[in-house]
Amino acid sequence: MAEFKSDIEIARAAKKKPIMDVGAGLGIPAEHLLPYGHDKAKVSAEYIKQVQGNKDGKLILVTAINPTPAGEGKTTTTVGLGDGLNRIGKKAMVCIREASLGPNFGMKGGAAGGGYAQVVPMEDMNLHFTGDFHAITTAHNLLSALIDNHIYWGNEQGIDVRRVAWRRVMDMNDRALRQIICSLGGVANGFPREAGFDITVASEVMAILCLATDLADLQKRIGDIIVAYRRDKSPVFARDLNADGAMAVLLKDAVQPNLVQTLENNPAFVHGGPFANIAHGCNSVVATTTALKIADYVVTEAGFGADLGAEKFFDIKCRKAGLKPAAAVIVATVRALKMNGGVKKDDLGAENVDAVKKGCANLGRHIENVKQFGVPAVVAINHFVSDTDAEIGAVKAYVAAQGAEAVLCKHWAQGSAGIEELAHKVVELAESGKSQFAPLYSDEMKLFDKIDTIVKRIYRGSEAIADKSVRDQLHQWEAQGYGNLPVCMAKTQYSFSTDPNLRGAPTDHVVPVREVRLSAGAGFVVAICGEIMTMPGLPKSPSSERIFLNDKGQIEGLF
Repeated sequence: MAEFKSDIEIARAAKKKPIMDVGAGLGIPAEHLLPYGHDKAKVSAEYIKQVQGNKDGKLILVTAINPTPAGEGKTTTTVGLGDGLNRIGKKAMVCIREASLGPNFGMKGGAAGGGYAQVVPMEDMNLHFTGDFHAITTAHNLLSALIDNHIYWGNEQGIDVRRVAWRRVMDMNDRALRQIICSLGGVANGFPREAGFDITVASEVMAILCLATDLADLQKRIGDIIVAYRRDKSPVFARDLNADGAMAVLLKDAVQPNLVQTLENNPAFVHGGPFANIAHGCNSVVATTTALKIADYVVTEAGFGADLGAEKFFDIKCRKAGLKPAAAVIVATVRALKMNGGVKKDDLGAENVDAVKKGCANLGRHIENVKQFGVPAVVAINHFVSDTDAEIGAVKAYVAAQGAEAVLCKHWAQGSAGIEELAHKVVELAESGKSQFAPLYSDEMKLFDKIDTIVKRIYRGSEAIADKSVRDQLHQWEAQGYGNLPVCMAKTQYSFSTDPNLRGAPTDHVVPVREVRLSAGAGFVVAICGEIMTMPGLPKSPSSERIFLNDKGQIEGLF
């Protein structure tokens, strides 16, 4: 078998254009780019305002089957498709999320695509990049500090210290901080209370940054954050603590999209990074809407499988931002389908057409679900060298029987040349005018009914269940005027159910809602289902053990 370079070796050999040249190709004048080195820049708010009158391009969503340890390649396909569209003569941009340090040093190792379909500079994007996550973390924790400080200095707002809803965050996986006691040490340190940490990508500040339309909207949303409740259960907002102004100051640069490039020197916005299993899983509205004003095609992704990322993209991001996707791509690999068909990871190299056919049930469910939103879909088979013709044929036949088409894509090994067929198919779908996009549920539906609708129509569960305390909390929020918000499901990414080991396309399972959180600033209600954690832990052997600097000072092991 041919030797393949690693992702980091390919990225290191990239012939990057100066970022000002990449911007010029989009028509962005140099004075509207704030450079971070030679290969990345932020786009000014002033320029974003200037292009608002432009006609919108076509929005393409890339989603996937449920992830497995075998790998699916959703970001790789997103980047490859952007390159492929440019290759066939279309002016296309890629819009993806920034990588979180937690998973980079935990299990995943990076999030910039792979092979010859990557966004660069890969090392920067997977580490500190332009500092957006640091700004979000700092703004979030400023609010945390202000809450405890307010209580310490007399508690003028009458905060019930038992009902502080705002937790702290850090961009690292650290299970030891999930539940903590803070303010120990006597009178000088305040009033002891129970608290905890979430990972930065689960922060409501992250969600707000990704859903805000501009700096003014960002500050208003920050002011709307509910930080605590009084003894009469009335909410205390961030603006009650005069926190919104300083938090917006910390985020003034972070809200501007980051412009970088693919290996083929095509433009990409990499901005925002909410997780799709515990947050809404989409890159920023500012980046996507700006890209639509300066490109004819915008390829964006939503995290994990379509049951999480695509559902939230449609029901939260598109609903809130008024976006109308023209087409969707559902990424699958033969290897992942075999895992869904019951094959162990160590046995994936051997041909097993029956397992592929069995695992296709998971793919079929996602095709049906995307169609429920009125968006035409095509399947991208992300090619691995171990795939056989018979296995690929089985996937194509199955998808054809579902009334869709599956296209074999070799962008990982060949770059844009390996994904031309998919690019042409996406253009055909996008230009057909077949998209009749509509969210799954209406704003007016009751909050628990929205949760139940997603469970039944997307997960194919029998029902959502919740304790009386959870239902009472939802009723209380409805009474306070938050009943029209969409719901953001926090659930394992590995299954349609809440059991991560239940692969394929299970039906009639019960989805327990353990806890609900109101993100009033972001504009959604989070429903935490099953055993999902908003602060992940590190695995027994984290990726960080294999990341180091070599003798040349280059990073090894990051991807």
